[in-house]
Amino acid sequence: MLTRANFGNIPEAYSGYEKSRFVILPIPFEKTGSWMHGANMGPEAIIRASAYMELYDIETASQPFLQGIHTADPVLASTSATMLDEAYTRAAAFGADGKFVISIGGEHTVSLGPIRAHHEKWPGMSVLHLDAHTDYRMEFEGNTLSHACVMARVSEFCRDIVSVGIRSMDISERSYLSDEKIFYAHEIHNKVGWEVNVIDKLSKDVYVTIDLDVFDPGIMPSTGTPEPGGLTWYQVTNLLKQVAGARNIVGMDVVELCPSNNPAPDFLAAKLIYRIISDL
Repeated sequence: MLTRANFGNIPEAYSGYEKSRFVILPIPFEKTGSWMHGANMGPEAIIRASAYMELYDIETASQPFLQGIHTADPVLASTSATMLDEAYTRAAAFGADGKFVISIGGEHTVSLGPIRAHHEKWPGMSVLHLDAHTDYRMEFEGNTLSHACVMARVSEFCRDIVSVGIRSMDISERSYLSDEKIFYAHEIHNKVGWEVNVIDKLSKDVYVTIDLDVFDPGIMPSTGTPEPGGLTWYQVTNLLKQVAGARNIVGMDVVELCPSNNPAPDFLAAKLIYRIISDL
C-alpha cells in the first residue's frame, strides 16, 4: 500500500535529501504530443507503481535503496521555455550537491534541461539516446521545442550523441544523422555483441536518455507514439549494465510514459529505473 509519495515507497531514513545518492526529479509536462496524450501523468504513475517493487535486486544481490533515493518536488510549468529553465536549474543544483539526478517525464522535450545541466558539468560527455525515433526535426508543427526536435536541440551544444533502437524518422532528418552513431533496431535484432559497438562510440562520461517507446509496444504500449519492432527488456537492461560497467553514467532520464488502465507499463518504467540504479 502506498503510504509515501516517493519513489519506491521507501522510509524517510533512505529517502531524505541529505543522505540520498539519487534524486528523482519529476517533470510532468506535455505540450507538444503529436498522437496519444497523457505523458504529463507519467511521473505520478511511475512513482505510484514503484511502491510495489521488491527492493531487493536479484541480478546484483543488492538493495539499491540503501544508497538513498530522494523524490524531489515536481517541476511545474505552463510553457516549454519555463519548464526547460526550471528543469535545468533544478538538475544543476542537485548536481552541484553531488547527487545523481534521474529525471522522469513527461514528453521527451523535458530531457533538454537536465541534459544541458549535465553537459555543463561534464562537457566531454556523450548522450546515449534510446528511442524509437531520431527526434532530429529542426521544427515540428512550427515548434522548435517539440518532442520531435529534442535531439536536434541537444546536438546544438553536445555533438556526441549515440542513438539505439531507432526505427522511425522523417526524411528531413536524414541529412543531420551520422550512421556510425545510430544503431537501428532492425540491424541489432537477433545479433550478439552489438552492445560493445555502442560502448566503443561513447566517451568516458555518459548521460542516458530513455524514451520508453524504444521498447516493443508488446511490453510498452503506453507511449505517445508506439512503433513496432522495438527492443526487449533484456536488450535494454543488458546494454545499460554493460555501459555502467565500462563508462561513467553521470545522469539519466526516462520519458514518454502515457499511462492507461493497464498498470504493467507503469511498473516496467519504475523497475527500469531501479534496475539501472542497481548497476551504478
